[in-house]
Amino acid sequence: MTLSFRAKIFLASLGVAAVALAFLTVIVASDHVAVALQPATVSEGIQRIGGQAILAFMLAVPFALALAWLASAFVRRRISAIATIAQRYSRGDLTRPSYDYGADELGDVARMLDGSVQELGRRVDELSRDRARLDAILSGMVEGVLVLDSAGRIQLANRAAQGMLRMGAASIGRPYVEVIRHPDIAAQLGTALRGEEVDNRELALTRDPARTFVARAAPVWRGGGGGAVLVLHEITDLRRADQIRRDFVANVSHELRTPLTAIRGYVEALLDERSDPEDAKKFLEIIARHSARMERLVSDLLRLARLDARQEALDVAPCDVQQLFRTVVGDVAETAEAKRQQIMTAVGEDTSRVMADPAKLHDVLRNLVENAVHYSPDGATIRLEAARADGSVRISVTDSGPGIPPEDLSRIFERFYRVDKSRARPGGTGLGLAIVKHLVELHGGEAVAENRPEGGARFVITLPNQPEVV
Repeated sequence: MTLSFRAKIFLASLGVAAVALAFLTVIVASDHVAVALQPATVSEGIQRIGGQAILAFMLAVPFALALAWLASAFVRRRISAIATIAQRYSRGDLTRPSYDYGADELGDVARMLDGSVQELGRRVDELSRDRARLDAILSGMVEGVLVLDSAGRIQLANRAAQGMLRMGAASIGRPYVEVIRHPDIAAQLGTALRGEEVDNRELALTRDPARTFVARAAPVWRGGGGGAVLVLHEITDLRRADQIRRDFVANVSHELRTPLTAIRGYVEALLDERSDPEDAKKFLEIIARHSARMERLVSDLLRLARLDARQEALDVAPCDVQQLFRTVVGDVAETAEAKRQQIMTAVGEDTSRVMADPAKLHDVLRNLVENAVHYSPDGATIRLEAARADGSVRISVTDSGPGIPPEDLSRIFERFYRVDKSRARPGGTGLGLAIVKHLVELHGGEAVAENRPEGGARFVITLPNQPEVV
């Protein structure tokens, strides 16, 4: 049977009271004895009873002290156990103890405190999991997120925001005015901190004007602690794609309008009854040439559309690289001979056969060699080479032309993009290199353009080394 804390204290007090009562009983008994006895024996009786009382008192006091010590030791041991558990909780170990707090008032208080600690621990765990999920979400976002407290100090900045604003982890906890130098962003944050609504704003970062962003700032209301949140969304690729679309429409319109205007003019001339047969024949030849140019343009546009939609399938087969080179050189031989150019070919011993779509690989090489012939000066040498490197097949076309301006290298494979701004190349549609890039990527390869130190340009296509199907 478990005694309550109050009962234990009561028993200790009862023991002390019993000792006192025994002492008083001895005194009273001595008085009665003194009355009943003869005067001669009174003194002797009092001495005897006094000695017994002293003996009883000396025996009762240690008993009472022992009883009180046992009760206090029991309580001290329980309090020490509860203090040990509290210390473990303070170190972060919230594992429930196996210790029995007891059924008295002290145990009730300990259980209530333990339950409160366990509930707080559960909520802290939930907050930690929520924070970990939030950190993972923010780290994986391409948008930059910046959070300020009500005093304007930076509380959080994800990886994207740190990269966009060129700020490091040391910026956390500092006022935003010391870290953010962009005036428009600083103005947005200041407005949001005042609790006012902020309009979205498109801007370019001062340190990298080529990149375009949309900045959105919003206040955090007092119920959420106050402060502001800034979200930066990069739209550089979107703006570039929009510009490419506009250029594409403008270029298609130009490429179609030029031959259509010529065709219409010569058709009107043919309708004139006064035109002689020689002029009519000449006009028809011009009309036929412009019609063929329009047909090539439309054919290239349709092919690009199929490549974009992944509607062209590969018919992979072993290709004889040397034979492929001879065919391509034969296709452009007339133009090269007219400019007294020489086309040299070189095929490595381990590259005599590659796995690819022969027709598509022929189209790639013909486009590249035609470009080299066009841009190389009279009497120049053009090299067409194939070799294996790093487990891949590298085919390069090298010319002796003026090269490609560095600012055009990154855009050379765009549709209708031409280094020759005058569009002086006869018969070209401006889509050849775009088709080359798509066809090479269809093979799982890569096409790059570079300038040679000694002059001229080099186009290199890299095809993955695929096992030959028997």
